Amino acid sequence: MQFRGRVWSSAFFRVASHGLVPVTDPSAPAKFIVAVDPAAPPPGLVGAVAAIGNFDGVHRGHVAVIERAKALAQKLGRPCIVLTFEPHPTDLFKGPNTIFRLTPRGTKAKILERLGIDGMIVMTFDKALASLPAEAFIAEILLRRLGIRAVVAGYDFHFGAGRSGTPALLAEAGRRHGFLVEIVERVAAHTADQAASSTATRVALEAGDVALAARMLGHPFAIMGKVIAGQKRGRTLGFPTVNLLPDPSCRLRYGVYAVRVLAGTKIYDGVASYGRRPTFDNGRALLEAFLFDFSGDLYGETIEVLFLGWIRPEARFDSAAALVQQMKQDEARAREILRLQPAG
Repeated sequence: MQFRGRVWSSAFFRVASHGLVPVTDPSAPAKFIVAVDPAAPPPGLVGAVAAIGNFDGVHRGHVAVIERAKALAQKLGRPCIVLTFEPHPTDLFKGPNTIFRLTPRGTKAKILERLGIDGMIVMTFDKALASLPAEAFIAEILLRRLGIRAVVAGYDFHFGAGRSGTPALLAEAGRRHGFLVEIVERVAAHTADQAASSTATRVALEAGDVALAARMLGHPFAIMGKVIAGQKRGRTLGFPTVNLLPDPSCRLRYGVYAVRVLAGTKIYDGVASYGRRPTFDNGRALLEAFLFDFSGDLYGETIEVLFLGWIRPEARFDSAAALVQQMKQDEARAREILRLQPAG
């Protein structure tokens, strides 16, 4: 495999989990741990400080909660975890893929690992958990099964049957049961009067406004997945692409975007089309990214496509030649957009 042109190391994206317990402690986790429905705290995560929430998108407000948890964990000499829930509650109550998932579970785990915490605990959000009273959630999940030392949550965090559990109730339970509770206040997004919001981010992405979404999230929106074999039309047109099937819930606006692609330890500039290819088959939605100055084969590898700028809506062309001409213009526009974006 050969690489040419502008390529950056992705080391700055891969923040190793540092472990917030003393390095001499044999229970300290050696790597980022993901545990699903544990009956007891996983080894290395006993007595953890837990940031609790759904954290879809891991936006600026979520990061504020996680950073507060990290600081508290460091102060207490404890590991730091995120406690989250799958599937998204909306999907449980209204059906699969009802909500546009900004960060499906695998993507969420990768972002959390980069934030330098020790692990992610995933509790299956089913009817049994949804109907658990708030006090029972505290006693059964937080204390018995996870053995937490402290909890950090956002100002709008609710839990338990009927969302009856509030930050105030959580704080009061902490005083009774002997665990610490910290509540993080509202975090503004790109304007002073708007809180960082997964809902507002979804609206921006559905409109194709990836720049606004990035300001709300505090990082570019990304789609992560395994490179699949396509029909190789791009290769015949002179624009070979790497192809991903996004999460079925994805409702990013169909169109063409300036992107950066993280593949292994390298990052490449590129231009990507997300949509149904109306010029050819109008089929299943597919993400196709053309990497600038790239030569090689990424089939089967897991990559991330970071969306940096909107170029145009998806369109049908009367001929392959007309499409190629437009693709050349798209490439030029993407290069212009990416020249203005810092590499990190």
